[in-house]
Amino acid sequence: MKIPKGRLPLSLMAVVISAVAFTGLIFTEDLRALTGTSILKLTACSRKDDAVAKSSKVSSEERDNMSVLDDDIVDEDKIGFSARECSVTEGRWVFNRSQEPLYSPRSCPYLDRQVQCMRNGRPDDSYLYWVWEMDDCTLPRFNAAVVLEKLRGKRLMFVGDSLQRAQWQSFVCLVQAQIPPEHKSMNRSRSLSVFRAKEYNATIEFYWAPFLVESNTDGHIIADTSKRIIRVDSITKHARHWIGVDILVFNTYVWWMSGQRIKSLWGSFANGEEGFEELDAVVAYRIGLKTWANWIDSTLNPNATRVFFTTMSPTHMRSADWHNRNGIKCYNETEPVRERGYWGSGSDRRIMQVVAGVVGRMRVPVTFLNVTQLSEHRIDGHTSVYTEFQGKILSEEQKANPLRYADCIHWCLPGVPDTWNQLLYAYL
Repeated sequence: MKIPKGRLPLSLMAVVISAVAFTGLIFTEDLRALTGTSILKLTACSRKDDAVAKSSKVSSEERDNMSVLDDDIVDEDKIGFSARECSVTEGRWVFNRSQEPLYSPRSCPYLDRQVQCMRNGRPDDSYLYWVWEMDDCTLPRFNAAVVLEKLRGKRLMFVGDSLQRAQWQSFVCLVQAQIPPEHKSMNRSRSLSVFRAKEYNATIEFYWAPFLVESNTDGHIIADTSKRIIRVDSITKHARHWIGVDILVFNTYVWWMSGQRIKSLWGSFANGEEGFEELDAVVAYRIGLKTWANWIDSTLNPNATRVFFTTMSPTHMRSADWHNRNGIKCYNETEPVRERGYWGSGSDRRIMQVVAGVVGRMRVPVTFLNVTQLSEHRIDGHTSVYTEFQGKILSEEQKANPLRYADCIHWCLPGVPDTWNQLLYAYL
């Protein structure tokens, strides 16, 4: 990933250590556990000024005839909702302590220890009370009862890397309290994890595919990123698990951003791993995403399956980006960046352009969950030193070395991914 120039307060050695730690955090993690115009100007909700007027014009009969995902359930908070009228990216984070998180690690037993920041010793809780408020829209609050009715008889699957896994866990935690213990279950495995709401005959699933296309590190993670090989034209091994799913939510980004050229292979691993070609990450990403898009277009029926793509989740590895030249990555940050339209070095605009270009030419409609801009501000929301490293909670000694151990990639839960799912709920 290309880092903008700037005077850093740390020594060259410290920067090297930080870079190594960044790679390690992304690629040695435990496997246990979003069509609009410009991708940067996607819309998500109705205008505040029109909400009351529009609502008053909707008769009870019209309201009853509205449908979402072929269901007859209507959330009155979303009367007048229009995904084309508002910009998801234009807004600000507002602190609201009166709005409590909808779950906690104590109330939801399905969270990985890695993301349970409060349980892992984080001393402040202010990161839990920031609400994304768009300039001209009202984003509806997540309603678990409505979501479960919409999902009745359906499968919802999140596909991607550990950041997508966190979005899945967030979604499960947001709905599971509505279900009695005897009517829900969880089955987790290395590749496919399934939460089942038995009373609703619904599942909320996560499928592990960090590149979406196949690679030699899908099953057992290869820690040395230089030894990873990606089959940029092959997706069948993963995609067979996506057939028959009613709602698919995809993501892939951070695993491509190792800072190295991508070893790319055409053909089968059965013929060995020779003959790969080293490509620039953006070039390899485009080829891999085209493979995914071709499978979607050739396989899925848009009348039966809705497809979403979650845009890239920002990393916050360089405190100079937000003018904290004495900071150490995201460590000890307790408030979002207030600068309007803030964009740091942890999000690659070239990738956004690739996604917009590939998706824009697809036959099957794909809805973006444009989480990048709103998440860019949340330097305070990462797990930082209140997390795991190689499967163990950081020791006090490790916490005292944030340059090496602070995780500024993954997010605390409850936290920022809950807002991603609030956006998904608005689209559903």
